[in-house]
Amino acid sequence: MTVRGAYIHIPFCDHICYYCDFNKVFIKNQPVDEYLDALAREAAYYAGMGPAKTIYIGGGTPTALNERQFAKMLDAVCRHFMHAGIEEFTVEANPESLTDAKLRLMREHGVTRLSVGVQSFDDRLLRAIGRAHQASEAKQAIERARRIGFENITLDLMFALPGQTETSLHESLEAALALNTPHVSIYSLQIEPKTIFYNRMRSGKLRLPGEDIEADMYGQIIFALEKRGLHQYEISNFAKKGYEGIHNSLYWENEEYYGIGAGAHGYVAGRRYANAGPIKKYIQAVHEKGYAERSAHLITQEEKIEEEMFLGLRLRKGVSKKRFREKFNCSMQSVYGKQIEKLKNEGLLDDGGDRVALTRKGVFLGNSVFEAFLL
Repeated sequence: MTVRGAYIHIPFCDHICYYCDFNKVFIKNQPVDEYLDALAREAAYYAGMGPAKTIYIGGGTPTALNERQFAKMLDAVCRHFMHAGIEEFTVEANPESLTDAKLRLMREHGVTRLSVGVQSFDDRLLRAIGRAHQASEAKQAIERARRIGFENITLDLMFALPGQTETSLHESLEAALALNTPHVSIYSLQIEPKTIFYNRMRSGKLRLPGEDIEADMYGQIIFALEKRGLHQYEISNFAKKGYEGIHNSLYWENEEYYGIGAGAHGYVAGRRYANAGPIKKYIQAVHEKGYAERSAHLITQEEKIEEEMFLGLRLRKGVSKKRFREKFNCSMQSVYGKQIEKLKNEGLLDDGGDRVALTRKGVFLGNSVFEAFLL
């Protein structure tokens, strides 16, 4: 069985950011070691189905674990998934918990890529969104990582934040570019239910930039990053040549992957599944059966075709007609000819040669384009 990646979820955080709706809990008084034991057992279950080519440890905050727990977690992941053919091994980190000891542990365990959650280099905005670090700590964390031998580092940033101005965004981008990392991910703030910001918005206490300002900010981001050699290879991701994220790209290329950990989602053997989210329920499920799947959905051919388009079009290279025909035994034109023609006429889609891809205008109106491919 060909499964491209393994995603491993660490749901613990030292604090909860105001915008975050991921499956996470405060780490204090949690059964962390019991969780890591269950995680190792579930990893063994999925590793038994076949190797993965990428490993991605996300959260939550993986670096919220203490050094002993962090080593225990890395030992388990490597025992079950590390092999000579691993193409990329990424760990998410927060600046305030990225210690030299944890960096060395990652180097020793073969981690090849760090994804550092910076979000902004404006201390006022960092406080406003509930982050625990300051801009200076983010810079120091990147410098420490480099000193210990990490070259492939991505900065995670956000824009359209409450109270953020275009000047503030420009200053954050300049601070990020000064660190000269080979990859930057930058996402606009999305207000999700069950978050602190959602409650503030409902009570009228959250002021956000309007859609026009958000679009202007996005244009500013593309211009600034591409000018400095970070090409936009996906709607929210920019990289120097050769540093594009391999694991994340498998999601957009609609490849299969294991999802391991509380609340993790996976895609294996044509089924998308979701794990139990609450920590104790997750541990109990793994204890009883070796894995923690609580729901699953067998993807129909129609759904696979839709996903191929609306995920693949997030990539600037677009979707290959040849690959589409090989996967689905029909031509893209026979399924989507009318939609493609209409979007071309609106200047949102390029249809040249083997690939269908968003135009520059289409990048700004991506959601409208993606909707057109729902059958």
